[in-house]
Amino acid sequence: MADLALVPPSAEELALAEPAPPTRVDVPETPLYRLKTRLLGAPLHTGELAHERLGKPTALAVFASDNLSSSAYATEEILRILVPAIGVAAFSLVVPVTVALLVVLGFLILSYRQTIKEYPSAGGAYIVTKDNFGKVPALVAGVSLLTDYILTVAVSVAAGTAAMASAIPGLQPYVVPISIAFIAVIAFGNLRGVKESGKVFAIPTYFFLVNMFVLLAWGGFQLLKGGLPQQSLNHPGLVKVGGAGNGLFMGAALFVVLRAFASGGAAVTGVEAISNGVPAFREPSWRNARTTLVWMGSLLGVMFIGLSILAAAIHSAPFEKGTPTVISQVGKAVYGRGASGHILFYLLQIGTTLILVLAANTSFADFPRLASFAAADGFMPRQLTKRGHRLVFSNGVLSLALGASVLVIATDAKVSRLIPLYAIGVFTSFTLSQAGMAKHHLTRREPGWRRGMAINGFGAVLSLVVDVIIALTKFNEGGWVVIVAVPILVVILLRLNRQYVAEAAELRENAPRAAVAPIRRGHIVLIFVDQLDLAAAQAIRYARSISPDELRAVHFAIDMDRAAELRQAWCDLGLSGIPLDIVECPDRRLARAAVNLVAEVLDEKETELTVLLPRVEYGRSWHRLLHDRTAHQIAEALSDVPHVGVTLMPYHLGRNSPARTDTTPSKSSKPSKRATKAKSEALQATQLPATLAIPADTVPIGGLAHRDRATVAGRVRQVRVQPRNGVATVEVTLADGTGDVRVVFLGRRHIPGIVPGTYLSAHAVVGQRGGHLEMLNPEYTLLATD
Repeated sequence: MADLALVPPSAEELALAEPAPPTRVDVPETPLYRLKTRLLGAPLHTGELAHERLGKPTALAVFASDNLSSSAYATEEILRILVPAIGVAAFSLVVPVTVALLVVLGFLILSYRQTIKEYPSAGGAYIVTKDNFGKVPALVAGVSLLTDYILTVAVSVAAGTAAMASAIPGLQPYVVPISIAFIAVIAFGNLRGVKESGKVFAIPTYFFLVNMFVLLAWGGFQLLKGGLPQQSLNHPGLVKVGGAGNGLFMGAALFVVLRAFASGGAAVTGVEAISNGVPAFREPSWRNARTTLVWMGSLLGVMFIGLSILAAAIHSAPFEKGTPTVISQVGKAVYGRGASGHILFYLLQIGTTLILVLAANTSFADFPRLASFAAADGFMPRQLTKRGHRLVFSNGVLSLALGASVLVIATDAKVSRLIPLYAIGVFTSFTLSQAGMAKHHLTRREPGWRRGMAINGFGAVLSLVVDVIIALTKFNEGGWVVIVAVPILVVILLRLNRQYVAEAAELRENAPRAAVAPIRRGHIVLIFVDQLDLAAAQAIRYARSISPDELRAVHFAIDMDRAAELRQAWCDLGLSGIPLDIVECPDRRLARAAVNLVAEVLDEKETELTVLLPRVEYGRSWHRLLHDRTAHQIAEALSDVPHVGVTLMPYHLGRNSPARTDTTPSKSSKPSKRATKAKSEALQATQLPATLAIPADTVPIGGLAHRDRATVAGRVRQVRVQPRNGVATVEVTLADGTGDVRVVFLGRRHIPGIVPGTYLSAHAVVGQRGGHLEMLNPEYTLLATD
């Protein structure tokens, strides 16, 4: 035998033997997304949600600002009722009314401490009521709270703007646009993330608290030594000052006292905010939430009673237009007219404005969360369940901002017009929540249940009494709007829920049976072609890749000249395996012609049929107005035909490259900056957190080689599930920021704890299958972060 010479391969053969370069997909970001990233910051990954939790000082600023801010205007709202009714005697009655409201506040604090303990995951009125009374009462509680949150934002920014106008009277004509601007700023801050907004809004909250305690301390000192001036009630612009009455309560009739009590009821709203936001607290979340709740109640109680005492001593009466406010009058009287007094007064007004405006932040923290609970149960649009760019419920934030802006415009940003609408909803939710807790204790009978039932039961009765008082006294002043609106909204949401339930039932009906139903033996693919362009070429290429039994293109001839041009182009193309059918369409009804053609094909052959519809996508919205949407119309018409699948093949004009139709990849092609950035972001998303406890001998996945025995740790990026009749296998894709490896568990269909997003370490010999590294039946450990 002749010797066989080993001839080295040529350069061309080596090039052909080289593996094709990895596919690089350049996914362009939309201009809106780029703008969002520039304004709000880089997107947060879902795994970072745990790091968005709040400590007690920050949580106090986020969840208690609404409750604390009411101390700035609750006294004024009480006096607004009493002064026109009984005149100067109002200043003797304002403190007893304040004490009565603080008694209510105390019981609510005790009640919600019970709620937080029993419902640590989310103890809002909606969840508690649903768990104990069912969906309709829960909807009443939820809708009541949601409407009250919208009112809270409107009241807060209107009151803050009024405080600003008290210090700068020239701003009075512009209170509405200023209020809307405040809403926009707070919404923007919340869109940046819970932790981010907490840091931003904590400083103004504590600035207000410092100013209030300085005011109360200095005012109390002057009151004790008798140095506080008493104001005249003859100033122009004051509310009408009444005369001495014949009622039992310092001249006031019972109804007048109840009206004053109802107006001051705004002071105890916001108590439920912390129970709704327990998941936002750092662990132990329920314990931290209960502590913060007590802090909030104590601070409010001191500020509310202190301001009422000073206002009574100074005889600060409210003005018809709302400015100057009672708190500003108290500040001027306490601090005097000296240079230091002016500075302290303006600091007080700045702090008051900030806290009143930022009180709206409580609603922005709770409204989206509560709306997401209701949406997850199918009572509100599903879009409200989605976390946005910075892990907040962005759609809820925007919905709240829009609703509050509409209210501000409708009421001209006047607090006195908003207050009658306020508090009815929140006390309704208080009543249902506390009654639900009482039933919870009675049903569960856990240790200490009698004490809990007594607290929550009395809280429910007290809340009901206050709710009835507010509803009766505020009905003619605008309270009827809320009383009528809540049942209407409940009916609408129940109807929405029925729609969601019906849709889900239809989609689930016989779904497993339909998935395994016998299929027809043949497979025909039709490509509907209007002209031979890149959109059609892309569809043709895809159709060739799926290797059907029969493949043909179809053109519906409306314009015979255009059809002739396509016929000639098709002949020049030279694709002998793909015939072109030119079908007459004399009535120009393309959708009907498509259905008729598909029906004929199905009648002729026992086959499954796939219709490919090339579709051009235009970059700008106004471009879309220049073109029809025929592909969508055809797809909709064919969607009900059995054994027919319709696939839309989009071609993005101005974005897709002709290279997409090239079958020879270019080895010199480089990824664009955008593709490189996308890859970098994908790797960054799988990087291991610093707090992860990983084994000491862990090696980077990117450094693994075939037949290495190694220990790796990473984030579970993907879990493959095999059907019941397949080989029992769990395949996990593990990534650590340097690369990824496939971890395969034979003989298993499910491994508890291994789901996308968890962290895992694995130790085994590295194998290779299909060009991908994998570890077979490794020793594994689930990892946890601190």
